[in-house]
Amino acid sequence: MSKLQGQVSDADLRILRIFKTVVECGGFSAAEVDLNISRAAISIAMSDLETRLGFRLCQRGRSGFSLTNEGSQVYEHTLQLLSSLENFRTQINALHQHLQGELNIGITDNLVTLPYTRITHSLAALKDKGPQVAINIRMIPPTDVERGVLDGKLHVGIVPNLKILSGLDYRDLYEETSQLYCSNTHPLFKQADRDISVDVLKEYDAVLPAYAQTPEIKTQHQPLKASATATDREGIAFLILTGRYIGFLPDHVAERWTGNERIDGRMRAILPQACQYVTRFSAITRKGARANLVLETFLEELDKTR
Repeated sequence: MSKLQGQVSDADLRILRIFKTVVECGGFSAAEVDLNISRAAISIAMSDLETRLGFRLCQRGRSGFSLTNEGSQVYEHTLQLLSSLENFRTQINALHQHLQGELNIGITDNLVTLPYTRITHSLAALKDKGPQVAINIRMIPPTDVERGVLDGKLHVGIVPNLKILSGLDYRDLYEETSQLYCSNTHPLFKQADRDISVDVLKEYDAVLPAYAQTPEIKTQHQPLKASATATDREGIAFLILTGRYIGFLPDHVAERWTGNERIDGRMRAILPQACQYVTRFSAITRKGARANLVLETFLEELDKTR
């Protein structure tokens, strides 16, 4: 007598489910309706199962349908197997419903004012699915975000696409437009753009970013008179608002001083057609990182917001 060897395949499980239905229906003919397959197909499946197991499972003929002793035992074992599979499925689904653990996320500064709230929506959805999940946000420079993700201190990071690192996976998130701004106490504020040229801009002190930029963005800063630096966009805004500097800011950051009723008019863009650039942002994760259901859930929600 041959024995069942190797792994139990999907085909084996299908035949066992057919066998279970046949037993519970009391025969091939009665099982046709429940299985929605022909009697001939049921007969073939049963024969295949008997061949696979190496013994006869049932008696069928004019005298009716009945299980052999081995068939009765296989039926009991089939119930146990299928029940275990269902319990496994239920337990896995429960993990999704009761997420536990933490999400450590590093974010480049001043993205909260973006009009697209993909990160916010994804964090909200994660919290809804896992009320016990601890979310830890670190607002740090892009290089620190990349380093944190690579060394495992951060599960995910949000950074501008300045360079592509081989150890990271990237998900496109945002595009932000930056323009050159001055404040309402700066000499350029009341000048019409037609009276301003790149040569004129060179006469005024400018604040430049002290963090990495792409070559395309650097070309926008090169004509300016670099007199100050800032490590983030908030620092750049501080110096622009002194009225002593011009500098580039993302539109969504500057909008609070250009579009808010209470402080409207404290900044304006200079030569918006010529002095602007686009920065793209991505969510980054470490390639080959250990599976983490909390992170996977956050990324799934992030993908849904596209």
